[in-house]
Amino acid sequence: MSSELISFMKVILISMTSLLYCYFIAPKLPKGKFRLISFLPVFSLFLVLPLYVSSALLSSSFAFFITWLTTFKLVLFSFNLGPLAFDSKVSFTLFASIAFLPTRIKHNKTAKYVQNHDDLGNDPHPKLPLSLPAKVVIFAMLVMGKRHLEIMDPIANLYVNCATLYFYLDMTMSLSNVFVRSRFGVEVRQPFDEPYLATSLQNFWGRRWNRSVSETLHTAVYQPVRYEIGVPRWMAVVIVFVVSGLMHELLLYYIIRVIPTWEVTWFFVVHGLCVAVEIELKRALGKRWRIHSAVSRPLTIAFFVATVHWLFFPPLLRIKHFPSG
Repeated sequence: MSSELISFMKVILISMTSLLYCYFIAPKLPKGKFRLISFLPVFSLFLVLPLYVSSALLSSSFAFFITWLTTFKLVLFSFNLGPLAFDSKVSFTLFASIAFLPTRIKHNKTAKYVQNHDDLGNDPHPKLPLSLPAKVVIFAMLVMGKRHLEIMDPIANLYVNCATLYFYLDMTMSLSNVFVRSRFGVEVRQPFDEPYLATSLQNFWGRRWNRSVSETLHTAVYQPVRYEIGVPRWMAVVIVFVVSGLMHELLLYYIIRVIPTWEVTWFFVVHGLCVAVEIELKRALGKRWRIHSAVSRPLTIAFFVATVHWLFFPPLLRIKHFPSG
């Protein structure tokens, strides 16, 4: 326990020192490739930091917050884009909080190009809001209920597992929002937008599920590939999902420390292809593309749950014991 605590403190110290370097070196370099090159040593450190801790929870947290999100935010910051690109100088504490936490703040440097709302799935939808305390209660009920129900209908078990994952992520990100908003007084955006009400896969991934990651990938991957390289829209969408799949595969490796089976990557490839097809069909059919929400919502969630348990959960379920170090 003491060695794990020491490792945890070392990771925090290295992370903060690395970010301090980025904070002070960035204003001295022009935006673009020179600033990006100056950040490469930091990216290398962030890649190995999760390996310094053996706890599955700590490894996954460092991998998601630092190796993935912070790295992508710094890549965007190299070109004066993304959540770290403020119009004026900000304190290091705010800079570090936005860099390390999955918090989306409201300011005008999030993208180089105007976002295509059709590509993001900006469909009108009703609201069924849940407060943070309500989500905490539901999460606790799901965890305790699953522990006491050894025999559960397989279909019900699928939905319970997915709901537990959603409420855990939503709570974690909402708490980071609470901290940043109360500590710095900045406006923040909600991390999720009721994904259980999604009317399509495009709507689910583009507007409802983990919008911090969605926005980051859209700015860091989709826009350069689509507008700088000039690949077709459908291919840019698939590339975004492939990148997301590889990052999830890396995150999974930090947790279980075994050779990847690539099932997680294929999960995102399947969804990327489906979203690309959906976008192109909507463009081709226009107003003729009409599916009532009473049909589209349950179909969307059922497809998501089925593919999660087909490709996403099995690598975790096959591991009965996490490595101890």
